[in-house]
Amino acid sequence: MKPKTPIPPRYAEKLLTWFLREELAEEVLGDLDEKFYSTIEKKSIKRARLNYWYQVFNYIRPFAVTKTRLINSNTFDMYRNYFKIGYRNLLKNKGYSAINIVGLAMGMTVAIFIGLWIQDELSFNKHHANYDRIVQVMQHQSYEGYKTTERSIPFPLGPVLKDEYGSDFKHQVMASWTFDHILAKDNKAFSVSGNFIEPAIIPMLTLKLKEGDLSALNSLNSIILSETIAKSLFGETDPMGQIIRIDNELTVSVTGIYEDIPINSKFKNLQFIAPFDLYVSSREWVQNARNKWGNNSFQIFAQVADNVDIPDLSRKIRNVKLEHAPEEAAFSPELFLHQMKDWRLNSNWVNGVNSGGRMQYVWLFGLVGVFVLILACINFMNLTTARSEKRAKEVGIRKSIGSLRSQLIGQFYSESFLVVSLAFVCALLFALLIIPYFNQMVEKQMVLPVNQPIFWLISMVFILSTGFVAGSYPALYLSSFDAVKVLKGTFKAGKSASSFRRLLIIIQLTVSLILIISTLMVERQINHTLNRPLSYSQDGLISLSTSSPSYYEKYDVLREELIRTKAISNMALSSSPLTRVNSTNSGLKWSEDETDINKEFATIRVSTDYGKTINWEVLEGREFSKDFATDNRSLIFNETAIKYMGLTDPISHPIKWNESDFKIIGVVKDMVMESPFNAVNPTVFVFDDGEDAFTTIFKLNPEKSANESLLVIEKVFEEIVPMVPFDYSFIDEKHARKFANERLTAKLTGIFSGLTILINCLGLIGLTSFLAEQRTKEIGVRKVLGATISNIWRLLSREFFFLVILSCIVAMPLAYYFISNWLDAYEYRTNIPLWLFIATCGGVFLITILTTSFQSIRAAKMNPVKSLRSE
Repeated sequence: MKPKTPIPPRYAEKLLTWFLREELAEEVLGDLDEKFYSTIEKKSIKRARLNYWYQVFNYIRPFAVTKTRLINSNTFDMYRNYFKIGYRNLLKNKGYSAINIVGLAMGMTVAIFIGLWIQDELSFNKHHANYDRIVQVMQHQSYEGYKTTERSIPFPLGPVLKDEYGSDFKHQVMASWTFDHILAKDNKAFSVSGNFIEPAIIPMLTLKLKEGDLSALNSLNSIILSETIAKSLFGETDPMGQIIRIDNELTVSVTGIYEDIPINSKFKNLQFIAPFDLYVSSREWVQNARNKWGNNSFQIFAQVADNVDIPDLSRKIRNVKLEHAPEEAAFSPELFLHQMKDWRLNSNWVNGVNSGGRMQYVWLFGLVGVFVLILACINFMNLTTARSEKRAKEVGIRKSIGSLRSQLIGQFYSESFLVVSLAFVCALLFALLIIPYFNQMVEKQMVLPVNQPIFWLISMVFILSTGFVAGSYPALYLSSFDAVKVLKGTFKAGKSASSFRRLLIIIQLTVSLILIISTLMVERQINHTLNRPLSYSQDGLISLSTSSPSYYEKYDVLREELIRTKAISNMALSSSPLTRVNSTNSGLKWSEDETDINKEFATIRVSTDYGKTINWEVLEGREFSKDFATDNRSLIFNETAIKYMGLTDPISHPIKWNESDFKIIGVVKDMVMESPFNAVNPTVFVFDDGEDAFTTIFKLNPEKSANESLLVIEKVFEEIVPMVPFDYSFIDEKHARKFANERLTAKLTGIFSGLTILINCLGLIGLTSFLAEQRTKEIGVRKVLGATISNIWRLLSREFFFLVILSCIVAMPLAYYFISNWLDAYEYRTNIPLWLFIATCGGVFLITILTTSFQSIRAAKMNPVKSLRSE
């Protein structure tokens, strides 16, 4: 096959024609072509093309500067004229301009707040320089074919990972759990949240040390404090080297001060760090756990080496626990590395599979923000296209004197960008005013980063993209008018514009309906769960957590004094607060089936007055009592545990547990102690005299005011246990905090729903007003012929009624689908009632009637003489 003859780059012709006269361009092209083919004979085609372009630029260079200056000057004048016309149109139609600007400003304000919230969520933990390499060692364990996922890890795993995989980790630390401890200096004592961790935590978290260095935790009796806690304990005194006590038991020396960890970090509550070795040396049960693979009571954090692939390392360590503890085979333990980047947003696990977490809220609110902004843009499109006949003559005249369609599109885009820019300024002002209240609602410390160039760059992109979306259809539609028809007076806005406008209104109303229904369903689910029977009484219950030995030494004296003063009616100890289960255990055997021991039971150690304090409901048998010496070998189960064990006559049934013999003395009604949205787990209550029960539960005297009782309790604490701060919390408040995510969802979707309704109402007011203005003469004629106000009202409003009905038909199945999927995440959930959909649609229908009726009735009341005078 004969190869094609190489041709010069002919598209250079356009460039030459643009800068040179046509006849000169043709002459130059002929000369260039001749040189092109002569170059090919001597050199390669590539070289010939490069020479060709070089000569093209040499020809146009003398003309380029002058031409560019002329173009720039003309372009600047043109766009200045566009904005001037747009500004005059805004002033000429103040009402419609206000509706457009305010509607867009509200949509943009929502987008700004959601953007700030998403940015804060996505930046969680990024304060730590090693963010993308930090992991937590976690494990899956199987029970009856179902995998549970835990952060708790056995003690011996830490040394094994260091020995066998030390080169894969840059840093690896073992840690206890972050709890409240008492820090005391002289006569000052504070309840402070802190942890016992190995020294490598400092470089791993890149803590910013104000005092001390990386060796600050190398000494056994050392401690490092956050800036805030150091100032609280020592004021202006230099804290370095000062001696303090932890839990009135451990004496330590301050060896470092670090900058407070930001609030958007998992370690935000880490107000002090003490060496993990100190924790081991001071706790006998920890020392006993050194070789116990079944005791999952610790945490392991690590920083993976830079040259190691994290997923590969996660697979490598998968069976480490099983290899070193074959006795754990019944639970099929699987280790894995959970990366810090997923701790916040992807921390939920279902049957061993990551099911997301807060990331669903990021996507949800991101979509809501986009929808609210689009609804505001729809208002702009609707009002602009509705006013098309007003702009038709302008378009016709411009086209007749030579304006290109591209120029008209540029003009209408310029007007769109002007409106969007003004709306953005209003949105910034709204955001600055509202952000303190928004921060309080979402419990964050967000600020508008107006001093950062990236904020203004993003804002420019935001303005341009919003202006483009809002102005696209109006620009393309208005610029398409036929100039001849317009100037002859035969132009009428096409059906396509009104059809598209109706479609946009249906989209607006559909999104609003879905948001409103979703908000009501979230509230319904919260109320349904809040009303769930807890099987204990929250009234007057407060709790205090402390591990101070001096407190438990004087517990009995403290209890007697508090009851004597009538500040409380009862008081008890527990290893878990009423709103959380701190420990689970297996190994209970109640039948000859060897698989019994594989089941995990929530395990709560309690003192004898526990049941009377919380007022639980005993279904069978009795509670623990000091009158029975054998109660230290007795157990109480909840009804779910009894059902699981299949015991029909549980009282006095023997239980074998860790080679010890127990018997069942009571069965209590299921208490909701963990997630109120999930089923209650099998639970066993064990008698404890205070050794391992670090939570005290107080029942305030119902005959006294809470404030009065709390003052008395605080005074008694100062007298009997002066170095133990009375740092209490109300049980009902702690329980209510479990609904934080759902309440946030309800609040935000409620606000966004309200804004969508408001934006819709603004749009409907504008459209109804304009339609009434368009049909002024028609209304006048109808009134002269005898039409009543109700006739005129129906004429102007009926179209919107049909649009609401269509929106309801579309919105209800979509809302049902989304809500059903959302509710599937909860084991304890409400139903989806039909009346809620009907009520919501009825409410939106009523709002639409009221909104459109205002303008319709106003138009119907106009004097027909005025409207017909021009005829």
